[in-house]
Amino acid sequence: MTPSLLSLLKDQIDIPRVPFSDRGSRLLVFQNGGRSSLHIKLAERLTRIDPGIETYLNRPPFISDLVFIDEKGELLDFKVSTSPEVLRFHTRLGVLELVFQNENTIAIGIPERTTVGIRFRVRPTHWRRTNFGGEINYVRGVAYRVHNGDVIGNKLRSDDKNNASIVEFVVQAQKDCFITLQIADELDSRPEKLLFEGVRENAENRWREWFHSAPSVGEIYRQKYAYAWWVMANNLISPSGYVKYEAMMPTKAFYVGVWLWDSALHAIAFRHIDAELARNQIRVMLAHQLPDGMLPDVVFDDGIVTEIDHPIHGLVTKPPILAWSALKIHETDPNVDFLREIYDPLVRCHTWWFDHNADDKDGLVLYQHPYSSGLDDSPLWDHGMPVKSPDINTYLHKQMNALAGIAEMIGKPKDAEAWRQKAKELLARMIENLWDEEAGLFRAKYNDTWIPVITPFSLYPLWTGELPQEITARLLAHLKDTSMFWGEFGLPTVAYTDPAFNPDKMWRGPTWANVNYFFVEALKNIGEHELANELRDKTLNLIASQPDIREYYNSQSGIPPRTAAPIFGWSAAVFIDLLLMNHTENK
Repeated sequence: MTPSLLSLLKDQIDIPRVPFSDRGSRLLVFQNGGRSSLHIKLAERLTRIDPGIETYLNRPPFISDLVFIDEKGELLDFKVSTSPEVLRFHTRLGVLELVFQNENTIAIGIPERTTVGIRFRVRPTHWRRTNFGGEINYVRGVAYRVHNGDVIGNKLRSDDKNNASIVEFVVQAQKDCFITLQIADELDSRPEKLLFEGVRENAENRWREWFHSAPSVGEIYRQKYAYAWWVMANNLISPSGYVKYEAMMPTKAFYVGVWLWDSALHAIAFRHIDAELARNQIRVMLAHQLPDGMLPDVVFDDGIVTEIDHPIHGLVTKPPILAWSALKIHETDPNVDFLREIYDPLVRCHTWWFDHNADDKDGLVLYQHPYSSGLDDSPLWDHGMPVKSPDINTYLHKQMNALAGIAEMIGKPKDAEAWRQKAKELLARMIENLWDEEAGLFRAKYNDTWIPVITPFSLYPLWTGELPQEITARLLAHLKDTSMFWGEFGLPTVAYTDPAFNPDKMWRGPTWANVNYFFVEALKNIGEHELANELRDKTLNLIASQPDIREYYNSQSGIPPRTAAPIFGWSAAVFIDLLLMNHTENK
């Protein structure tokens, strides 16, 4: 009998590195290295208590040094076993279990007829200095309670050194005893009367149903496929504040918020399990479209990000691929009403790029800020901004043809014809102004001068599928050149031969799964199916070869650099979609 996807994930979650969480929750449970203690972080920016869009990166855990203790207050060492629905802590007094009761409440099951407790440090308020004094702001409320047990000890003492309080809570367990930790703005004054067995079963059923919805695949990548679906659910947050729909963070462990082009890629995986959830990844961004049509870079509980001060000050968004993503959702689950809903907002977004970022001389669009490209630290931006680059104009070409497809489906044939004509005109301008005949590449420009950096984005116009044959042939030759791009794991983000190449530094040389994915589609568009399948398999093998699913990978060794974020959303999404593509083609 084939094991379930859920069962394949036993001891696959590395909680010192990645958070144990649950669909919708903003609570993240980590183990403190290899020690017998835990901490709980909040996947929230909380800019109302600590202004600044990135200050959350340096905020300490909300609850730290959470340990299990015996009736004398002595530490219970543990060994932990993990699965998506439960953490099991093996101690000298028995096995304690931790599950999510709901998105705001963690439940800790206690062995019957034992005296066990918890001790933890909590920071319910945040203090900061100001120019004239200081501020103390409320962060969250905390309620700890025993269910089906008796309180033996309950102490609170101040920890002034850490601006925190230390709680020590010991209970005598009856049958189905558990302790809950609720973290919320409004605490439940009358908690439900439950048995721990039921709480644990509810958690197991939630995860079993999630994995049961996933399409079946072959055995070769099945364990990593299960892990990828865990990543997709674990990074989901429920609606709150500016986040109007259930949406996915790139990784709750590091990138707190919902990013624009990440959402488009997350949606392509969700379409295989829940088409409405996929559509909501697009809606969550369109809900905060600016009056001029610009879409925000990030949406988070407290606000949106539309401008950033570093490395230069400027408006920031992300590449326009929502229409492309919407059509992929429509292929899986047709919904013309949704296409009607998003068409006008996507048209306004597209118009914004040309109204506010186009060169008046040639009509091509420029990046005004490095982060709007999504390629934050690429050497393409080292020579100054703004930059006229093949990638943004390729995205816009793809967007035009996607808008044409949507227009046809919603009964706007004249719009469809106009979009296709505009796409042809844009491609002609790209060839005229960005094609370097001598090098046989498309090149980025700063101040009308070629930027002396070679990246796979010089090959991006292959994705249009509409280039002249002789240009396609020259780009393909570069793509297949193993000294430049065609590596064991796919494409580096800077050519191997370029002086700026660094295989470990974010967009300066590692392999990114999304870039490989775009080129898989590009190769299929031009009829290079064998090469596309080879790149697909390189990408699947790369992600499957590592314990976690990471933001990017060393393009020479395949090992993710330490700086690459864990449980990364679009890497998981790309893995899922490529694997299902492979599974469908092999049927």
